[in-house]
Amino acid sequence: MLTLHHLNNSRSFRILWLLEELGLDYKLVTYERTKAHLAPESLKKVHPLGHTPVLEVDDRALAESGFIIEYLLKHYDKEHQFKPSDDNESAWEAYTFWLHFAEASAMPPLVMRLVFNKVVERSPMLIKPISKGIRKQVEDGMINNNIVNNLNLMEKQLQDSHWFAGEAFSAADIQMHLAVVGANAGTGLDSSKYANILIWLKRCEERDAFKRAEEKGGRLQF
Repeated sequence: MLTLHHLNNSRSFRILWLLEELGLDYKLVTYERTKAHLAPESLKKVHPLGHTPVLEVDDRALAESGFIIEYLLKHYDKEHQFKPSDDNESAWEAYTFWLHFAEASAMPPLVMRLVFNKVVERSPMLIKPISKGIRKQVEDGMINNNIVNNLNLMEKQLQDSHWFAGEAFSAADIQMHLAVVGANAGTGLDSSKYANILIWLKRCEERDAFKRAEEKGGRLQF
């Protein structure tokens, strides 16, 4: 039995989506964030890291979305439906690059932007102008350029292919989805500058497995 521990509005949505794509039987245990927007302490009883995703397999608790994706594909995707085979070198390279790019490059500046927005939101009125000034300095100096560079690379990749690893949907698209949702939060992406990214996002969210995952785990909001 597979048991997915899922925190609302988190990376664990990726695993929920992949489980639905694979058509596997699993148990879903859901958690709500605290008022501080953090994972509840009870998750530390499941895995010492205390965050999601956590996938329990034969009494073992597996953590980290990239690792769980690789584990599920190794054991349940024997026909390489969601990961290119090793003999398809170009597709395999693209798949592996974007699978790791999602967390190594795309997510860090988006998370930084989210954190500074939360700091401003929760600042007392007297110091809110100061916190806004600090946020602007950090965004202008460290965050915005990285996000733009990442988006430009993503847009270029999707100019010539429907999916990140080529013409076939893969788990790399599942891994990249959260980053695009984060980049599209707030005022949204420029629909002319990032048309291919937005078309890709719509294509992802029209998949039946995505819709089932959303029904069970809630909609992602960054």
